[in-house]
Amino acid sequence: MSTEATNPTQWRNPTAPERRRILDSTRSIAMVGASPNPARASNFVATYLLSSTRYDVYFVNPFAEEILGRPVYKTLADVPVVPDLVEVFRKPADLPGVLDETLALGDGVTTFWLQFGLFDADLARRAEAAGKEVVMDLCVKVEHARFHGGLHLAGFDTGFISSRRRTA
Repeated sequence: MSTEATNPTQWRNPTAPERRRILDSTRSIAMVGASPNPARASNFVATYLLSSTRYDVYFVNPFAEEILGRPVYKTLADVPVVPDLVEVFRKPADLPGVLDETLALGDGVTTFWLQFGLFDADLARRAEAAGKEVVMDLCVKVEHARFHGGLHLAGFDTGFISSRRRTA
């Protein structure tokens, strides 16, 4: 799925400056579907967020007790604060339920963010109608690193890339 709409009446992701504004104004993130398995993308993103950002990060997973030494909450409603941003690592069939949980938290949640591979224009329009900003099929970690010096705007490390071996 693509983040770009081919028809102007279809839903589009916020622009890069808008995504930067979202990330810069965010103070807390609830990661729905966070995994304790270090081989999972959500665990890698969680590690980055905890070590390289100022965000307060909360993990939501009904099947885990602890991730990276932090408690895990069974539902979004169990998180001790209303997060600014809900970041979702769940299968597409679960997204409407996660949005329902997000909307039940009220106006405190400002952004509903779906990770790589997750895109549903109808769901985005529903979230926006409820006053939420929506980002889909993009990674919070990649976007944060891009805007804060860790990645080139194209999404890769800013170092020189070459297949040639270095000479002494």
